[in-house]
Amino acid sequence: MKVRNIGITMGLTTVLLAAGCGSKEEDAASANNSISEQVEHTIIGIEPGAGLTGLSEKTLEEYDNLEGWELEESSTAGMLTLLGQAIENEEPIIVTGWAPHYKFTQYDLKFIEDPKGTLGEVESIHTIARLGFEEEMPNAYKILDAFEWEVEDMEKITFDAQTSSIEEASADWIESNPEKINGWLEGTEKVDGKEIDLVSTPWDSERASSQVLATVLEQQGYDVTVSDVDPAILFEAVANGKADASISPWLPTTHNSFYEKYKEDLVDLGPNLTGTQNGFVVPEYMDIDSIEDLEPKE
Repeated sequence: MKVRNIGITMGLTTVLLAAGCGSKEEDAASANNSISEQVEHTIIGIEPGAGLTGLSEKTLEEYDNLEGWELEESSTAGMLTLLGQAIENEEPIIVTGWAPHYKFTQYDLKFIEDPKGTLGEVESIHTIARLGFEEEMPNAYKILDAFEWEVEDMEKITFDAQTSSIEEASADWIESNPEKINGWLEGTEKVDGKEIDLVSTPWDSERASSQVLATVLEQQGYDVTVSDVDPAILFEAVANGKADASISPWLPTTHNSFYEKYKEDLVDLGPNLTGTQNGFVVPEYMDIDSIEDLEPKE
């Protein structure tokens, strides 16, 4: 296995555009190549320090049929740029991806199967709260406990935010989903200015959920502060009472080490969204279903 760390788009664009610079004969020959050959035995990745990058490296090591494959490390923005370029030209591409993410709303994509489970299983996003929060703020606790939505809801907001903002997209979603909001508020009463501190991770998906919840709580009379922090700090803040709650932890895999460390000092209210996933992602037009369909580099 080789891992290359290159610029955001420069080297990666060369990988994808090289096929477009050849003759018609070369293009015809390329069309007859296997998918593995067409993508030059390369997975387009994201940031070197991302958890998904580590899982991807492990995957290249665990699958015998990925012998000789390379992971092109770049950035999330770089990966999305190259994905868009490939789809525009209906070219093959394999990227590291995760859901919820607006790219699944923007494009027709699919995860390919990971029989060994090296990229992780389907996960949930959980709601956690500090000890004593239920007794001190029973109405807010009820709202957090009832807060639940779908992957499509989160992706709708993050997609719409590409042409507006998370705040505007969240407000529009709330206005369009009164029944869901009323379900979260059932059996609760409004308050007058009680302060709530929420912690979130600095990802668009979690910014969307935290913005929606904060807006709903504010409409109920709470004074809400949302702080974006690293996952380790998020769990520590809830466990030591410096933050009241979070709706951002991915469990049981992504944030499991932090959860295991602090689980005795917080309350886990369970999933607020089910269906999060990491994996290798391809456009739907590609005739491939599993990592095991790929071929080693000779």
